[in-house]
Amino acid sequence: MKEIIKNKLNNMKERISGFLGDIYRPDDFITMDDGMGTVEVILIIVVLVGLVLIFKKQIKAIVNSIMNKISSDANDVMS
Repeated sequence: MKEIIKNKLNNMKERISGFLGDIYRPDDFITMDDGMGTVEVILIIVVLVGLVLIFKKQIKAIVNSIMNKISSDANDVMS
């Protein structure tokens, strides 16, 4: 019985490695730790919010100037 299970597992490993090619071996999936965790995402969001708060006046000025330019150009096109 153990031989049959071992053979089936080996067949499954061969089929999986055939699908994935040389990227991963079947045993690598157990120890894989790729990807971003929740802590990293939260830290990125905190940094972005901090930057927005620090440069709030400058961002507002840039957005207002862009919107004014767009509306004046739109008025020129319409008339």
